[in-house]
Amino acid sequence: MEEFRLDGKVAVVTGGASGIGAATVRLVQKAGGKAVSLDIATGCDVTDEKAVARALADAEKQHGGIDVLVNNAGRAARKPATELTRDEWQAVIDLNLTAVFLCSRSALPYMKKRGGGSIVNLASIMGFSGGIFPNASYQASKGAIVNLTRALALEWAPDNIRVNAVAPTFVRTDLTVPIFSSPELTKRVMHHTPLGHLPEPEEIAAAIVYLCSPAARSITGITLPVDSGFLAR
Repeated sequence: MEEFRLDGKVAVVTGGASGIGAATVRLVQKAGGKAVSLDIATGCDVTDEKAVARALADAEKQHGGIDVLVNNAGRAARKPATELTRDEWQAVIDLNLTAVFLCSRSALPYMKKRGGGSIVNLASIMGFSGGIFPNASYQASKGAIVNLTRALALEWAPDNIRVNAVAPTFVRTDLTVPIFSSPELTKRVMHHTPLGHLPEPEEIAAAIVYLCSPAARSITGITLPVDSGFLAR
């Protein structure tokens, strides 16, 4: 359906080399858009504001503009708060929260030149929940993303720039290998999964691409859970 297409749109995806980011890149392309990946694996550290500025300028030069930004890059430090070092805390906050702010602010002028745009942030069920494993820095960063999404949505609505977020449950990616390599931890996750199955990266990508599409033109400031029922408890 035309409403779900991204024909002629240019999407920048942070952390686009693997996991949910890579699935998003593929689906953007399948929907007719062009996708540019900003990833440490391809030489762009999104916590470096100057590096982001250069990458966005290159994307505009190569593709003619920027219409969509997906802030997907993230990390976690799963350990009790009393064992979490200041550096470990800061590394999570820098990538999961500060980089989202910097990338969004840097992309704003490019979207304004196009007459509007869409930003989708990766939040998490941990943005609405204390979780089931000690993960204070991740939970704090994702809770902040939920409200940063609202704040930017309101601030940038007059420029026709929509800002939304997607909140996945546990998804099998490089980030969750420590969980899913343990039968005991996997069992604990599934205990909190009413549907009895977890979403694949492609399902998270589908929610992201929906929020970027014309079908969601009247949606801004929301965080959409894709959680197999986790938050319904």
